[in-house]
Amino acid sequence: MSHDNKRNLCFFEAASMIELYNSMEAWQEANAKRLLQISIQQDQDRFCCIALTNPSEVVITSENGRYHAIVSENGFLATS
Repeated sequence: MSHDNKRNLCFFEAASMIELYNSMEAWQEANAKRLLQISIQQDQDRFCCIALTNPSEVVITSENGRYHAIVSENGFLATS
C-alpha cells in the first residue's frame, strides 16, 4: 500500500453547519475515503466534528482466527 493508513482520526471546524458539511465533503472527495463515525458538537460560536475514517487495514480471518484472507491483484481470494 502506497499511503500511510495508520491514523484514522480527523477534526473539522467551521462557523456554520453548512460550512462544516462542505469542508467534510471536500475532504472526502480529496482523500477518497469514507467517514465511518462522526460526532458534531458546538464549541462556543463554532461547529466542531471529530470523525473516524474507514480503515483499510482490516484483516479478514476464519472464525478461529487461524487463517487470513489474501487478496491478489486479479481479485481472487486465498487463505494462508
